[in-house]
Amino acid sequence: MADTYGDALGAVVPHADPLGDPFLRTRFALPAKPATFLRRQRLVDHLDQALTTPLTLVNGPAGAGKTLLTADWAAGLPGPVAWLTAEAGDRRPGVFWAYVLQALRACGAPPSDAVGSPADATGVDHKTLAALAADLHGRDAPVVLVLDEYDRVSAPEVAEQLEFVLRHAGPGLRLVLVTRTEPLLPLHRYRAAGELTEIRAAELAFTCEEAAELLELHGLSLPAHAAARALVDRTRGWAAGLRLFVLAARESADPELYLKEFEAGHSTVADFLLAEVLKGRTPQTQDLLMRVSVLDRFCPELADALTLRADAGHLLAGLCRDNAFVEHLGHSWYQLHPLFGEILRAHLRERLPGLEPELHRRAARWLRREGFLPETLVHSAAAEDWDLAAGALVDDLAIGQFFTGLGSGDQYELFSRMGPEAGSPATELVRAARDLSRCDLDHGLVRLRRAEERLTGDAPGRAAAHLSCALLQALAARLTGCPPRAEEAAAAAEELRHDVPERLLETHPELTALLLTHLGSARLWAGRFEDAHAALTTVVGAPGGPSTALPREESMGHLALLDYLHGWPGRAEQKALAAVDEAERAGLPQPSGSGIERLVLAAVAVDRHELDRAQALLDETDGLTSDTPDPVPAAGRALAAARLLRVRGRARAAVAAAAPAVATAVASPWAAGHEALVTAGALLAEGRPDTAAEVLREVSGDQPVWAVEAAALQLEAGRPGAAIELLDSIRVSGRAGPAVNVGAALVRARAALAAGDTATAHRLVGRALLDARRERLRRPFLDAGAWLRPLLATAPLHDLAAGWLTPGPARPDERTRAQVPPPPLVAPELSGRELDVLERLAGMMTTEEIAADLYVSVNTVKTHLKSAYRKLAVNRRNDAVRRARDLGLL
Repeated sequence: MADTYGDALGAVVPHADPLGDPFLRTRFALPAKPATFLRRQRLVDHLDQALTTPLTLVNGPAGAGKTLLTADWAAGLPGPVAWLTAEAGDRRPGVFWAYVLQALRACGAPPSDAVGSPADATGVDHKTLAALAADLHGRDAPVVLVLDEYDRVSAPEVAEQLEFVLRHAGPGLRLVLVTRTEPLLPLHRYRAAGELTEIRAAELAFTCEEAAELLELHGLSLPAHAAARALVDRTRGWAAGLRLFVLAARESADPELYLKEFEAGHSTVADFLLAEVLKGRTPQTQDLLMRVSVLDRFCPELADALTLRADAGHLLAGLCRDNAFVEHLGHSWYQLHPLFGEILRAHLRERLPGLEPELHRRAARWLRREGFLPETLVHSAAAEDWDLAAGALVDDLAIGQFFTGLGSGDQYELFSRMGPEAGSPATELVRAARDLSRCDLDHGLVRLRRAEERLTGDAPGRAAAHLSCALLQALAARLTGCPPRAEEAAAAAEELRHDVPERLLETHPELTALLLTHLGSARLWAGRFEDAHAALTTVVGAPGGPSTALPREESMGHLALLDYLHGWPGRAEQKALAAVDEAERAGLPQPSGSGIERLVLAAVAVDRHELDRAQALLDETDGLTSDTPDPVPAAGRALAAARLLRVRGRARAAVAAAAPAVATAVASPWAAGHEALVTAGALLAEGRPDTAAEVLREVSGDQPVWAVEAAALQLEAGRPGAAIELLDSIRVSGRAGPAVNVGAALVRARAALAAGDTATAHRLVGRALLDARRERLRRPFLDAGAWLRPLLATAPLHDLAAGWLTPGPARPDERTRAQVPPPPLVAPELSGRELDVLERLAGMMTTEEIAADLYVSVNTVKTHLKSAYRKLAVNRRNDAVRRARDLGLL
């Protein structure tokens, strides 16, 4: 095709245009492809549709690869292709049509003599156009006419004439327009009729795979796909940018380092864009582009705030139409191509040095007025106007964003650059929030006091700042273990809510959720369980959303601990797992928050004698609880770790681990009670019963779970009267939990057995076994001692314990005996959630139904099923249910 085209050009009889100038043959020649040209077959295939539609539009910015793509495609066509590269002079109709006719002659498809040629540069006879259309319509095969750089032809009359010829040429003409701008043709009409082929900027962009091929084509020995991804991300697949990047990198001694550290502002890419896009624009347009380069996105009003003019609207619309690397985002918002923006910023610093901070400040003020808080913070920080940034954050009631888990690291990083010169009350509040978000109590409390001192009076507009103070006070009270201060902060916040616009409270639900979480945690520490439950339940029941995901997770974890302390391990496990699921759904890093839900799961695992699981859960929380002064998670870790160490026979290590490693203003009765239990257990193991009994006085009936364990230790110390007296003093709100009932029954059974009442002992142990089997509570029986073993060997206690507590006989159905492997002698340690899944599996529920019933994802259910199958040594649902029943697990 190329040779034929060259021969035809050489055979053209020299003609002149209407001005008398000879035709320039280079305008009819297909552009030459560079040696490193990459054919992109997906685009060539799309261009093939041009042979079936009257009109084809290849529309993209400068350097998008439009011309080379079209020329490569045209060179492979079997029929005649008339190529014309437009120039500025083609705005005159006579000149334009003279060149079109000459292009047809050059490709070997000359019009008939009846068409003639324009004699006037400024116009063309309508008869000439009609004759041309009729001549093309009568052709046996269509002519492909490619008008490259058609954006230079801006005359409306030329567009009107071109559309006339195209419409009347029928199947004899296939018109391909290669342009940077939208042509003045009725595209909607062709599009609606299915007669338009379009390739636009998004499709012209290189994919990562194509960029990798380009790197290889240029002989760059890089990790191709990684480098290609980085290049495409930075250039958005812009063809010229990619090629210039690669050519420059190839000349570098270290191409990979060059691509990583490339400075777009001083490069051949910058030269290209400044020459192709910026040069030739009006001074107002150039000024606008440089100023908006400091923005990630902008609308005309924001651009006007930066230029201090009022012409941005039509300038931006024109730039977008011209494909001048200004992209329309919708709803009057625009953005610059990132590489172009980078180059413009460098240009701004050279031409208008020192202006950039002021532009950021103007942008921040406009964005704050319009309610765009995240962008306000970014631009005020870029301007180093910290009073503006902190004021916007506090006035918007967004101080809680430091503590929401998602994006809180961004806020910390942004305000970590704030210097000491910023001294407004808002900046002190932000400093306090920043420090407290990292549990830096020493600095956080000092800055919080300083902020409160400066927030004097109740002037209008200060309510949001005072409410932010209350939130930080509640957090500080939680972290220092001072429940009275938490109550004061909560009461102050309740009063201040009436002075804050409802809109702000609705926009920032995390503030209320965080405040109640801190209050609930402080109440739990103080042992005010019912009041803690009320606050925490309010958080869990509040409408969900990303901003409240972390406080909801924390509140669920605290509620799980409450259930555990009330003797309900199954409920505790369910709430803890729900907390984990909440965090996973919200995309929070795992483990997140304080990790309290995993500590509860570890404690439950110890009570079920799933020791490896307990250790694994403790290990997961190492990084979360080791550096925090938060007393409740610290006590939760002390509880789980000490119980695990005690079970493993490391009594002295358990004593050391039982004390929460935090300093608090108020002691926690339940944390102190657990520490006393562990200490007393160690003293008994050392043969010091009197000292142990003295320590156990710290445990009261207000702590039901600890009370039954203390009663067991009193009995071990030879004080049955004290043991029964402690059991009688137990007070529970509502029904006692299984752990309380099991522990109390075993203590009373031992006392009855010592008194010679074997029947009562049997009855009490049987009741304990029934309650414990449902919860799989093994530790109370394993810790009970030698007195229990003879009782468990008798009927019917043996049957009640078989399978889940002691080895039991397998009784599979005869028909399935050969198919299902025999169960293990000791029941496997299934987790609570694995048993929940199996129970629903036994009820013929589908995986999806189980997920919905347990409020977890389908993938989570599948994970639990796989684990249960493995532990039960089966591969199918029915076999798993049958095996679990044989082992007494269901």
